[in-house]
Amino acid sequence: MNTEDLTPSERRLWDAFPKGESVDLSSGDPAYDDIAQADRWGRERTVRAEVLVALLVGAVEPQPGEVAAVRLSGARVIGSLNLGHAEVSVPLALTGCSFDEAPHLYWASMNSVHLMRCRLPGLIASGTRVDGHLWLEGSRITGGLWLDGANITGILNMSGVQLSNPGGDALLADRLTVEANVYCDQGFAASGEVRLPGARVGGQLIFRGARLHNPAGAALYASRLDVAANVFCDGGFSAEGEIRLRGARVGGYLSFVGARLSAPGKTALNADDLAVETDIYCSDGFTAVGAVTFSGARVTGQLSLRGAHLRNEEGTALSVQRLQAEELLLRTAEPIRGIADLSYARISLLRDDAASWPERLQLDGLQYETLEPPLTARERLDWLHRDTDGYAPQPYERLALAYRSLGLDSDGRYVLLAKARDRRGTQGLPRKIVGWLQDVLVGYGYRPFRAASWLIGLLVFGTVVFSLENPPVLNADDSPHFNAFFYTLDLILPIGDLGQERVFAPKGVHQWIANFIVVAGLILGLTVAAGASRALSRE
Repeated sequence: MNTEDLTPSERRLWDAFPKGESVDLSSGDPAYDDIAQADRWGRERTVRAEVLVALLVGAVEPQPGEVAAVRLSGARVIGSLNLGHAEVSVPLALTGCSFDEAPHLYWASMNSVHLMRCRLPGLIASGTRVDGHLWLEGSRITGGLWLDGANITGILNMSGVQLSNPGGDALLADRLTVEANVYCDQGFAASGEVRLPGARVGGQLIFRGARLHNPAGAALYASRLDVAANVFCDGGFSAEGEIRLRGARVGGYLSFVGARLSAPGKTALNADDLAVETDIYCSDGFTAVGAVTFSGARVTGQLSLRGAHLRNEEGTALSVQRLQAEELLLRTAEPIRGIADLSYARISLLRDDAASWPERLQLDGLQYETLEPPLTARERLDWLHRDTDGYAPQPYERLALAYRSLGLDSDGRYVLLAKARDRRGTQGLPRKIVGWLQDVLVGYGYRPFRAASWLIGLLVFGTVVFSLENPPVLNADDSPHFNAFFYTLDLILPIGDLGQERVFAPKGVHQWIANFIVVAGLILGLTVAAGASRALSRE
């Protein structure tokens, strides 16, 4: 370009470049220097984008022994800063500058890039490689920030950045690769969708205190995101719109402590098939309006929902279906408002609180080794009876096994008895009648000695009745002495012969009583045998 056409401010920048010196065009008045006032800045603060491009692509040789760089503050940049496919070997550092047009850095190879506290009508850096840091701290970007396919070898700093593209992509960072940390904190805000699907972060991903707004769709779309260390969505983090972390991987822990998510009638947090190497904290004031789902997630440590508020009255408020976790802490601040789906989850330790149980649960297939607190069987049965799918045998069997593993055999038997009783309600009338008899007589085999008590009572009843009126003898010449006790016992026993029943034959009412004792003895005897064999098989 013709250097004779440079303005005084451009000449200052041109001359400062070989030594990497800074050029500050600001006035010193903070109110006037605010980038919101950039449209009022005069010619003395204007720099053409073509000047910046010329310097960055080698129009001026660096001074020997110095590190050349473009360092500019307080300027209004006019025209198109187009570095598409360019090879830029010097740093670019712009502070407090305002752009009339969105810079184009697509598929460029850049040294470190600092655009701090700048105003940009968009930034297109698709496929860009930055050998160093990309620093956008405090900038305001409208029209979208495009970093899809970009590769940054250092830090991506978006602390305090304001992104605005309502109804579109506020941040488009599909398949972004950052080898160090990504900062979206200290007042970071986005109106529009923040996209990070398939992105890879070599350090930490920090959304601490960020505010995301895209109620019509996804506030954060980060499916298949891969973060080597921790992910922080806490410290006042809020999102209007869905948070999608489906299939993501976190090498450290994931924190939503105190976060507030809102997607009424939709999924507030979708973390299906998420893999976390340590813990997940959705706790200490975490609030979600809409469904929270960790279906198929794998958590090496703890998934904590302690002190959380979950609300989705019309459907599932919490789903941990098929979750694999060492520990699930389900002690929410209040009862979950909506269905809590724990079906087919596999958890070593389930810690909950009866005061926070939801009205509706799904528990079929849930596997756990230990409950804390175990509570009494009667209390835990109230937990099982909240299952919206009705009777299913597995939840009872798992609960009974948990009690037995704690040495609480009586509680385990109580649960299995309740299982048999609840199953009876699903059967037809004939089976219900048989089941009712089994329950009354022997407690479905879990109380086998109850039938023995009935037998003793029947024996006492017959002894008293036949003591008051002896039945007539069939053969007076060859008959043993009548004994009411042994006669009644002879009637009760389904096998064997004590010599009383075949000699004495009651008549009238007493014959009916004798027949009743025979039938009742047969039923009770078989019930005792069945109950005893079931008890022995369980042992």
